[in-house]
Amino acid sequence: MDDVKILVVDDDEMYRHTYSLILADHGYNVTTAANGEKGLQQVRQGLYSIVFVDYRMPDMDGIEFLRQVKTYDPSIDVVLITAFATVAAAVAAIKLGAYDYIDKPAQAKELVAVVQRLEERRRLLRHSQAHTLDLNFNGAPLSLIGKSVQMQELFQIISKIAPTDSTVLIMGESGTGKELIAKTIHANSLRKANPFFTMDCGTLVESLFESELFGHVKGSFTGAIATKHGAFELAHGGTFLFDEIGNISLSVQAKILRAIQEKEIRRVGGNKTITVDVRVIAATNLDLHKAVAQGVFREDLYYRLSVIPLYVPPLRERKEDVPLLVDHFLARFGRKKRLPVTGVSPTSLDYLLNYSWPGNIRELQNVIERSVIIEEDSIIHSDSLPANVRGVQKMDEGPVDLLPLAEIEKRHIEYILQQTEFNISRAARILQIDRKTLYDKIKKYNL
Repeated sequence: MDDVKILVVDDDEMYRHTYSLILADHGYNVTTAANGEKGLQQVRQGLYSIVFVDYRMPDMDGIEFLRQVKTYDPSIDVVLITAFATVAAAVAAIKLGAYDYIDKPAQAKELVAVVQRLEERRRLLRHSQAHTLDLNFNGAPLSLIGKSVQMQELFQIISKIAPTDSTVLIMGESGTGKELIAKTIHANSLRKANPFFTMDCGTLVESLFESELFGHVKGSFTGAIATKHGAFELAHGGTFLFDEIGNISLSVQAKILRAIQEKEIRRVGGNKTITVDVRVIAATNLDLHKAVAQGVFREDLYYRLSVIPLYVPPLRERKEDVPLLVDHFLARFGRKKRLPVTGVSPTSLDYLLNYSWPGNIRELQNVIERSVIIEEDSIIHSDSLPANVRGVQKMDEGPVDLLPLAEIEKRHIEYILQQTEFNISRAARILQIDRKTLYDKIKKYNL
């Protein structure tokens, strides 16, 4: 908490004193200022992370203070506190970059919760430059991104093992980028000028697997009208990736083990052995050690593959990498529209950081691509994100309160306003009503 400096700006001495006591009791470094001008002087003199400012003050109100702070240093998070909450004020504050907008008098739990959310967000955004490993893979650019401790350690291991010919087993959930890791190893190896082959063991029909892998001779089975070179043979001198190797049968496992150990293969229906020089990398989302115990994966093949085991952590365990990956995918997809999408709103980023990402990087990529297509602004707002990322529960996922129609309408309008960050035009479009009707309902329901 020592690196979090907080400034409280309020013309009411009682509130200044109360808020500073609450935050100081939770270990934060707090300074106060009695008006906007003094607050700006403090901002220019000290390295503040967070500023709480009263909306209504003499000489300079909270909106003008916010505008000047963001002009001076956009990285400072500003939270407005006011007893005169209006939709117009909320819209103005959010548009100018306010992180949050809370009612006065602010409760102790609310103040601390806001700071804790900002602390976590800042922790994840700290050292904004990613460790990006940029490569050229078969003439196409390739980027491996990650500044989290887990990914930094993975980068170091890759740099050590890539120049060798050791067999590598890459483990991790679906969508974590196991194939990208394999390509990175190949692109940093002495074999990089030679072929890189991938065989998806989960999609090939069992009866065709051996033929695809080792090839076959003419007439060896019905349909074998010509001799065929197998993928393993074509990868000679290069690298061969068995993707999702846990899905192959025990009989094929035995033949793969022999090919790795003896460095030779035999085509289906043939008698001639063919020498192959291939570096083998295997990837799996299964627990192969458990599969060995269950008798569905050969123990000798498991130990032959796991000479160098690598574990790719799921995205939920390395949230520091989320903002960097978002920027990467925005650079890929965001400029394909007439109005380029170049960033995400603070609320959207919070949703992206707090989501568990069961589909990992692949899911994040799809979410950003979808949001870019839907978004009409130059930044991704929260209503352009999928409902599940925003934590929206469907009506059939749980009990529904028996409420009057007016109460349901009130809650729904309030929710849409929050999701659109009080953008009246966007909220009206989603609700399919005009702006005047929305303003009338806001007044009616005292929102």
